[in-house]
Formats: sequence, structure tokens, C-alpha cells
Amino acid sequence: MTTEARAVLTTFAQAAHTAHPDLTALDQISGDGDFGDNLRDGLDRVTAALAARPDEPPFAVAAAVFLDEVGGTSGPLLGLLFQELARAHAAHAGDGQNAWRAGIREGLAAIQRVGEAQPGDRTLVDALTPARDALESGATPRGVAEAALTGAHATAALRARRGRASYVGERAVGSPDPGALGIALLFWCRAHVAGEAPGGLADHLPERRTVR
Repeated sequence: MTTEARAVLTTFAQAAHTAHPDLTALDQISGDGDFGDNLRDGLDRVTAALAARPDEPPFAVAAAVFLDEVGGTSGPLLGLLFQELARAHAAHAGDGQNAWRAGIREGLAAIQRVGEAQPGDRTLVDALTPARDALESGATPRGVAEAALTGAHATAALRARRGRASYVGERAVGSPDPGALGIALLFWCRAHVAGEAPGGLADHLPERRTVR
């Protein structure tokens, strides 16, 4: 599982570079415009830390980086998610499916305790919740990725009730929430590592005409 976790994180770092222009453009609509930078730069730091500390649990390394070194709203929230994934992988050594199931369940709960967001508020919770549900139902990595991607893209129809996007009103409607899309990319990367990715990464990024 350590090998899988490392592969997921390094693939996630590569995907963050590919998605950076789109995530930045989306966050310029609904936030500070720094989500793409924070995700890309944070995952680059994770990649460097994994190379420097090869014997440490990958998700624990990622948690430390995002909690201690990455700013914005996304840093602490992703740090909490990685922290719970690390704990779950330690508790379910040799059982990747249960590790992901427990980690995402507890990670979502931790994020909601801190941010108080609910499904429908147009936040990363809208991607994490369907991913959790898919994991609980025993879905394959592809099925989990599809659920998360569907949830992320559905945020385009929502008016934000939490986060910085709640201050811009209707202006963000029509474009998906960048945080939710970033979370969906994590599950796409897990499916990619498993050889089950639902299409290419570019297929799941928003068309530029939706960025207003």
C-alpha cells in the first residue's frame, strides 16, 4: 500500500501541473485565484519530501506538508484529509480498499467539523461526499473517481453558501468549484494508478468557455 500511496501522490502532483491553468482560472472567478498555485506547489513539496524521506508513510508526509507549509483554505483541509488517509492506511495495512474507505470517511468528517460545509454548499465536500458513498458501497477506483468527478462538475449549478465563493454570489454559477475539482483529480489519480482511469485527465477539466 505504501507503493500505491506514493504512486497516487506523485501522479496527483503531475495532474496538478496539467490542471493548474484551469484551477487558477476557476478560482479567479470564485476565490482568491490561488488554489491552483497552492495545490501544485504543495504537491511539488510533497514529491520532494517523499524523495528525502523514503521510509516514512507517504500520506503522513503529505499531511505534514499541507498542514505546515501550504497556505490558503486548501492547505489545512487537504492536510486533514491526508492525515486521516495516513491513519487509515496504518490501521488497515495490506487492505487498500478498507484503508481508502476509512480514510475518506474520517477525512470528510474532519473537514466538515472544521469548515462546517454540507453537500450543496459548493465546496470540496461536494466531491468528497459522493466519493465516500461510492467507497462505502464497494465501488472500484474507477467508480469512485466517476462519482467524485460527477459531484465536482455538478457544483457548476450551485450558488456557494460556504467559503470565499459565497461572497461573489451568482458570478461563480456556471463554472465548477476548483476545490471540488481538485479533490476529484485525487480520485482520478488513484484510478489511473490502478489502471482504471475514466478517460484522460483533460477530459475532466472544464472547457475554457465556461470560465467567465
